Amino acid sequence: MTRMTLDDLVVPDTEVSAAAREVASTYLSPGLFNHSVRAYVWAAARGTVRGIPFDPELLYVASMLHDLGLTAAFDSHTVAFEEAGGHVASVFAAGAGWTARRRERLSEVIIRHMWLEVDASTDPEGHLLANSTATDVVGANLDDFDADFRREVLARHPRLDFSADFLACFQAQAARKPDSSAAGMVRVGLENLMADNPLDAVS
Repeated sequence: MTRMTLDDLVVPDTEVSAAAREVASTYLSPGLFNHSVRAYVWAAARGTVRGIPFDPELLYVASMLHDLGLTAAFDSHTVAFEEAGGHVASVFAAGAGWTARRRERLSEVIIRHMWLEVDASTDPEGHLLANSTATDVVGANLDDFDADFRREVLARHPRLDFSADFLACFQAQAARKPDSSAAGMVRVGLENLMADNPLDAVS
């Protein structure tokens, strides 16, 4: 991969992006908040280096809000957390004045981040967020990033108690919603996959 630094990434400087970051920092634990920031970083880095055109604001807002459905304030006992998060994000975007289609896209990106595969040609933001969250949660495709970049990301946005917090959230989702995507991940060994994530061993 081409060498890069965090300063090479485009971070949208818009009112909506700032508001999404504020919402995320208010409702997410510090570990989950930093995960959301890293989700954007890994996604934007991958898109930049691989030449995948993406909408920075859409990707950033989706990254900030994609785990709101795991929080006590926005958890749902009837739908998967990513669907609940998609609904919350759509309401947020409506308040921000986004068009109906842009709100729909935001919801799609958040819902699809739990898909095993998202086509980059039809949904670049969904593709990038799905891959970046897999990178951050279980260390998937870490070879896309050189060691210096990984260390820089983790130094600026440390993992804190993310792994324990995230696993507990998914286990709670699985217990209450056995047909959800989170439950499926728990069944296939999420705990062991997370334990083997090299990002937790980066120094």
